[in-house]
Amino acid sequence: MKQVISISLGSSANNYEFQTTFLGQKFTIRRIGTNGDYDKAVDLLVQHDAQTDAFGLGSVKLPAPNKHNMLMNMASNLVDYVRDDSIKIAKLRSRLKAPVTTGDHLMNVAHEWAIRSLQFEHNGYFSNARVLFLSGMTHYRMASVMSEFTSNLTFADPVLDNGISKFLNSFKDLELYGKGAHDILKWVPGKHLLSSSLPLKKWNAHIMRKAMQNAHVIVVPYQNFFDYMGDCTPEELGGKTIITTTAYDDRVEFLKNQGVDVIIDTTPKMLKQVVGVNVLEALVIAALDKKKHRITDEEMLELMSSTKTGIRPRLIYPSGKPKQISRFAFVIHPLSQEQFKLEKSVKPFINIPGAVDAVEKVVAYAPPWIYSKVSGIKSPTGAETEGWLITVGGTPKQMMSHSPEFTYKRLLMAARMAKRLGAQIMGLGAFTKVVGDAGVTVAKKADIPITTGNSYSASGALWAAADAVRRMGLIQIEEGKKIKGKTMVFGATGAIGSVCSRLLAMAFDELYLCGRNIIKLMTLKESILAESPNVKIHCVVNPDKYLGDMDVIVTATSGMGKTILDITKVKPGCVITDVARPLDLSPQDVAKRPDVLVIESGEILLPGDPKMKDIGLPPKVAYACLAETIVLALDRRFEVFTIGRDIEWEKVKTIYKMGLKHGMKLAAISGVNGVFTDEDIAKVRDLALAARAKQSSTIKKESAPE
Repeated sequence: MKQVISISLGSSANNYEFQTTFLGQKFTIRRIGTNGDYDKAVDLLVQHDAQTDAFGLGSVKLPAPNKHNMLMNMASNLVDYVRDDSIKIAKLRSRLKAPVTTGDHLMNVAHEWAIRSLQFEHNGYFSNARVLFLSGMTHYRMASVMSEFTSNLTFADPVLDNGISKFLNSFKDLELYGKGAHDILKWVPGKHLLSSSLPLKKWNAHIMRKAMQNAHVIVVPYQNFFDYMGDCTPEELGGKTIITTTAYDDRVEFLKNQGVDVIIDTTPKMLKQVVGVNVLEALVIAALDKKKHRITDEEMLELMSSTKTGIRPRLIYPSGKPKQISRFAFVIHPLSQEQFKLEKSVKPFINIPGAVDAVEKVVAYAPPWIYSKVSGIKSPTGAETEGWLITVGGTPKQMMSHSPEFTYKRLLMAARMAKRLGAQIMGLGAFTKVVGDAGVTVAKKADIPITTGNSYSASGALWAAADAVRRMGLIQIEEGKKIKGKTMVFGATGAIGSVCSRLLAMAFDELYLCGRNIIKLMTLKESILAESPNVKIHCVVNPDKYLGDMDVIVTATSGMGKTILDITKVKPGCVITDVARPLDLSPQDVAKRPDVLVIESGEILLPGDPKMKDIGLPPKVAYACLAETIVLALDRRFEVFTIGRDIEWEKVKTIYKMGLKHGMKLAAISGVNGVFTDEDIAKVRDLALAARAKQSSTIKKESAPE
């Protein structure tokens, strides 16, 4: 039986001894604490050298030649990383028979392996996360790897190690700091002078609390864990992910009490018992009979990633249930001057001629700003997401009065803001997804995945229309058969309109494609017939004479509120789904035909208990384009999903299925005056039947012989 002994400068109260099996070999593992006594540690190394297969050294920092430790040694004038006593132990190590390790090599390899494996297995776990390192020098290699996945890095080394009231905000800054070459080090006359200043201590404690509150992930060193974390409260740690090394039960319990969501223990889970990295590295050395030879990174990674060993980073969920919150951003904008008039700061100037026009023009040039935080969205699968609604100031009128590049610039500014906030995907709302090439340029230039939400908008529009038709009960629907009715799509060649046309062609006998370019309409017709050959399709540029025959109409134009159809000519009982934003049909238009059901596309009821500022919809309800962004975040599909004017049919089906998976439901059908109740729909139906009866009577009289 092989023997591994850990000589630790820590407390002897934590001593242990047990037997285990590792890689098919039996081991006795023993820990001996010296309560900070270096001389005793040296004596124990000499005393047990002959009987031990490998030593682990706990709570000791030894100098090493690799780049990471060279940087740490260069910073030793800033932080007491390597003590003279440690150097004595290092010299003794070369004279001992048994190999001696502090576990630093395993720890650094494990840090990189844990971050990379979690990033891959959990599909972007750390993408754009705001990560706070309490000691970047201790976690240098982890910081290097983390910088590949997020630029939102903050290092507290100057604050905690030198009393300098400023953070490092990039990995490059950390490298300069480690070499003693960062300008931040010129700010202070000396560490001890600063640390003795009570007001400065309080200020540093304040900025540390704020940094923790702002972070999604906090990386905490193993050494002096409670010195770093002991004063923290749920205000700082609630909902956070904590990365640390060798999370003993007392540390897990402390973090649980502070409301931490996830604890990532980068120490590989090699044994049932939780032991330090020095013990584990000594165990590996003994198992592989490495003697004095250093284990390579490749050997260590091969061991950890082997399916035979089953070694994984330890993920601890203090609540008992897996929890991971993804993050999104969504761009909104004012749809008209009317929304400016609701702002308190604008109300006093409403009656001044030209004032609101001036506000509209000025705000269009404003940089993006955060309108609302979105929280409380939880899927039945357990997935959660949170996000931000980011406003760009231009109304559709202002966007159209400038070149597309004017809007692109502000959308790219919004994308940079979203990335800094930690969003992993960003959606484009309302007119921002229509301008120019419908998101293609923005998606190419942004450092964050972009979606317009048009796939779900199209799906939601037909979802709502189908529900409205069913509730009106004026069209006979037979299961498994096409509907014997006529339907028309305005803006049929647009991004949403083309998909709506394809969907309607599958459901109805007859389809009218309406647009301004007959060649585009004919091309779309051929494409649809290739998929649905049994539908009769008409291409029209002057639709008015056909309106009286339509059972369902979908408007999906970019007309910016201009009149696109004469509602007085529409068939009584027709269901009109208005997908456009701004709406194609005004409240005044709708009021002319109480016998026609006009609905505002398909809004989506979000799962969980969503909280956000008013966006003009009932509580917990979102526009379908926003819902698409949320669904992608819940499913951790951080990718460019829907862009351009040609929506992929497969993506429409995919987002619909994903929405159902995550608990998305069609919200109550709404019109320009709010939600339609069953009584409201029954009233429209009765008026439609009466109008049809009147029309039928008139036709009979006109056709009767004199």
